[in-house]
Amino acid sequence: MMKLNGAGALRMKADITEINTYAKQWIKEAGERIRASFPKTLDIQTKTNANDLVTNIDRETEQFFIEKIKGTYPDHRILGEEGYGDKLDELEGVVWIIDPIDGTINFIHQQRNFAISIGIYVDGVGEIGFIYDVVHDELYHAVKGKGVHMNEEKLPKLKNRKVSEAIIALNATWITENRRLKPELLAPLVRAARGTRSYGSAAMELVYVATGRLDAYITPRLAPWDIAAGILMVKELGGVATNLRGGPLNMLEENSVFVASSGLHAEIMKAYLKSGEW
Repeated sequence: MMKLNGAGALRMKADITEINTYAKQWIKEAGERIRASFPKTLDIQTKTNANDLVTNIDRETEQFFIEKIKGTYPDHRILGEEGYGDKLDELEGVVWIIDPIDGTINFIHQQRNFAISIGIYVDGVGEIGFIYDVVHDELYHAVKGKGVHMNEEKLPKLKNRKVSEAIIALNATWITENRRLKPELLAPLVRAARGTRSYGSAAMELVYVATGRLDAYITPRLAPWDIAAGILMVKELGGVATNLRGGPLNMLEENSVFVASSGLHAEIMKAYLKSGEW
């Protein structure tokens, strides 16, 4: 893996600034293209099942980013949801992890509650994150060590809450009969929390934890492109992002995911997730 010191470290610092500037421009341009698609008829196809949908806009947006990235940084690599990027088995160098439209079902049915999500990793470490709420023109962005902003407004550190005061993002699927876990495992947490919500977009739910609109997010299955940007933001604001066993997340494979402020994360792990039946 690349080790940077001295001039190399200064060069990488400059590169991060430049990459951040380009990425903001490209995301805004992609957002304009998506908004322009709203009146048009979508080409909708299924992937793994009838509810796993992809549109021509998902694919065109990913291809747009690949063209921009490869044209400017030919040595950078891309891990994208729609499969137009590179085949990766490690994260050395600069890797862009892209979800062109996170929340495709919402995009199709509602034309809201979806986002562009991009995490930029250097030698496996998250350095830059973007989540763009296209409809509301809210760009959440973070550079490691420099906090998180919504457009030009800097977000405060996360506040700790008790479970009894917490609003937790959790899809109802996981407390009904399903193939991944026993419904009774998370039911006690749902009963103890102040409330639960589900928005249908992992990127939006993660950024809502970062803004304090939600206090925690729990799900048994997400891909790297769903979480690459959001977990960077949560961590940057003092939160914790792990799998449901409390272990590290892997940006090359599917993960269970649990994010929250540090105190709430510890309380939920100890009182509700300690069984480890995941």
